[in-house]
Amino acid sequence: MYSSLSPDGSLKLYVFIAMVTVVMIVLSQFPTFHSLRHINLASLFLSLGYSFIVVGACIHAGLSKNAPSRDYSLESSESARVFNAFTSISIIAAIFGNGILPEIQATLAPPATGKMVKGLMMCYTVMLVTFYSTAVSGYWVFGNKSNSNILKSLMPDDEPSLAPTWVLGLGVVFVLLQLFAIGLVYSQVAYEIMEKKSADVQQGMFTKRNLLPRIILRTLYMIFCGFMAAMLPFFGDINGVVGAIGFIPLDFVLPMLLYNMTYKPPKSSIIYWLNLSIMVVFTGAGLMGAFSSIRKLVLDAGKFKLFSSDVVD
Repeated sequence: MYSSLSPDGSLKLYVFIAMVTVVMIVLSQFPTFHSLRHINLASLFLSLGYSFIVVGACIHAGLSKNAPSRDYSLESSESARVFNAFTSISIIAAIFGNGILPEIQATLAPPATGKMVKGLMMCYTVMLVTFYSTAVSGYWVFGNKSNSNILKSLMPDDEPSLAPTWVLGLGVVFVLLQLFAIGLVYSQVAYEIMEKKSADVQQGMFTKRNLLPRIILRTLYMIFCGFMAAMLPFFGDINGVVGAIGFIPLDFVLPMLLYNMTYKPPKSSIIYWLNLSIMVVFTGAGLMGAFSSIRKLVLDAGKFKLFSSDVVD
C-alpha cells in the first residue's frame, strides 16, 4: 500500500516489519491461549471477510473487459511438475496443519475438554471455505500465473489494479489484522514450552516472579522472528519448507506412531498395517516435499537480497 501511495518513498519493507514486530511484542503479553479467545473470534470474521473480498474481486476482474489472459497448462518439464506437486502437498499440509495447534496447546496446558472436537470441526470448516474459495477463484482468473498472494495478482506492479482500490485496501487491512492474530496463536505454543521452565506455577501469572521472565522471553522471541522475517522475505517457499519438515510429520506420521505405541493393536490387524502404511507413505511425501521446497527456495534465492523490499513468492 505504501509503495502504491508513495512510489518514491524512502521507507523499506523491513521498516514495516519492524513496526509489526513492535505491535506483536505488545500483543504477545497475553498470558494464556484462553486469553486470546476474543482475538480468535475477531480472527474468524477477518478470515471470512478477507475471503469474500478476494473472491468478489477475482470475479470482478475475471468478468471485466480488462480481464487478464489465462493459461491453465502445466509446466513442460516433467521433473518440474513432480517437484511442484510435492511442494504443493507441503503447502497444503501447512495450511491444514492449523488444526493441530489447538490440539498441541490442549496437551501442553491441560485439561483438554470435549469442546476440542467442536473447535477442530469449526477450524477445518473455516479452512475449507476460506482457502479453497480464494484458491479456486484466483486460479480461475490468473491461471498458472496466479501469485501465492492473490492480492498481489489483483494489484500488478506495472498495470492498473483489477478491482476497486477501496476493496483491495480493505482486504490488505484485513490481512494485516489477521496476521497479528495468527502470529499470537502460533507463538502461544512456543511460549508454553519456554515458560514451563521459566515460570513458577505455585505463584500467580501476574506476580513479579512470573511476569518479568514472561516479558523478557516473549520480547526476545518476537524480536528474533521479526529479524528473520525482515532478513528473508520469502512467502510461498517458506510455507512449503515448514509444511514438509514440520506439518507433514506432525499431521500424518506422529499420530499414527503414537496410536500404535499407545493402543498396541495386533500386528495382524488392519489398523496396525493401515497406520504403518500411512507413516511410510507420508514419510516419503515429507522427504520429497522437503527436497522440492528447499530446491525451490534455493532457486528463488537469486531473486532477492538480504532485507529486500521485494517479497519472493
